[in-house]
Amino acid sequence: MKSSFRLPRAALASACAAFLLAACGGQPADVAGSDAAPAQAAGADAAADAPQAGGEVNLYTTREPGLIQPLLDAFTASSGIKVNTVLLKDGLLERLGAEGERSVADVLMVVDTGNMLDLVEAGHTQPLQSEVLEAAIPAHLRGADDQWFAMSLRDRVLYAHNDLDLESFHYEDLADPQWKGKVCIRSGQHPYNTSLFAAMIAHHGAEATETWLRGVKANLARKAAGGDRDVARDILAGICDIGIANAYYVGRMKNAEPGSEQHQWGEAIKVIRPTFNVDNGGTHVNISGAALAAHSPNRDNAVKLMEYLVSDEAQSLYARANYEYPVKAGVELDPVVASFGTLTVDPLPLTEVVANRREASALVDKVGFDN
Repeated sequence: MKSSFRLPRAALASACAAFLLAACGGQPADVAGSDAAPAQAAGADAAADAPQAGGEVNLYTTREPGLIQPLLDAFTASSGIKVNTVLLKDGLLERLGAEGERSVADVLMVVDTGNMLDLVEAGHTQPLQSEVLEAAIPAHLRGADDQWFAMSLRDRVLYAHNDLDLESFHYEDLADPQWKGKVCIRSGQHPYNTSLFAAMIAHHGAEATETWLRGVKANLARKAAGGDRDVARDILAGICDIGIANAYYVGRMKNAEPGSEQHQWGEAIKVIRPTFNVDNGGTHVNISGAALAAHSPNRDNAVKLMEYLVSDEAQSLYARANYEYPVKAGVELDPVVASFGTLTVDPLPLTEVVANRREASALVDKVGFDN
């Protein structure tokens, strides 16, 4: 099945070498001994076989290397452009602030719309007008000012026990008393959930969302804790019947080693894509996204990398390697993800969602959601 929207491993050896600023002169330095994770050196065969093209591009990212390396390898193989990766699990904003205009960052790649907009608001990005990006990415999944772009989607879905006679669901239904003692979810303060709650505020207002959160809390089968895969685990164990989690984890579980715990968790559930119970309401998504760094020294190559990431090849790699949903329509999906059906993304602009995230976090504390 190919991906569609209704609006509202590696080919070669890895080619990464991380950069930092040197203490003086603003020149790149080796990352060994720094807080950035060491990047993999380019393999000799890859260097010999890659097409000869101009230069390199420096990627600062918070994404797990294993999730993006196949895309970077494929980009280097097709373009000849070397990708130097700096992995920063924490402290990306601080690093860019310290480097200032001397920063060697070309492309910034993060998970979560809020994290992306933090970079924009701090002045670490610059606008990028690209017909390729605009053609591939729906308007509500990129910045109106061209400062950031979604590269893949993480839809927040319902895990339900296979035996439940349930084919559709609204997020609002999580507060329905019929589900009392039957709902599992991770901490309400996790970005995956504050994003969903912020979208609820955007659709229904803060007062109605507070009432809804109290209803969801009353329906919890256990304390809001753990991770998304723990929802599937606890459904298998009979602790709960339904729960909210990200869809891509199901791809990981169902494709895990047969007989393993995770495979058993995945086989115990079915996925339903909830929607908001409003006119033209769709399924809530968060993103992995990219932006052009404010002081990019290799701007042309940075644009080439970002445009490659929305190509059919790269979007297919996202879909098959990470089980994330392609941002570009018409891309072949992983069979497990395809089995969930068509994703109808909620048309609410993600910038409106993020604008409510602090209020959403405050409501989580106010209702004692995690207590």
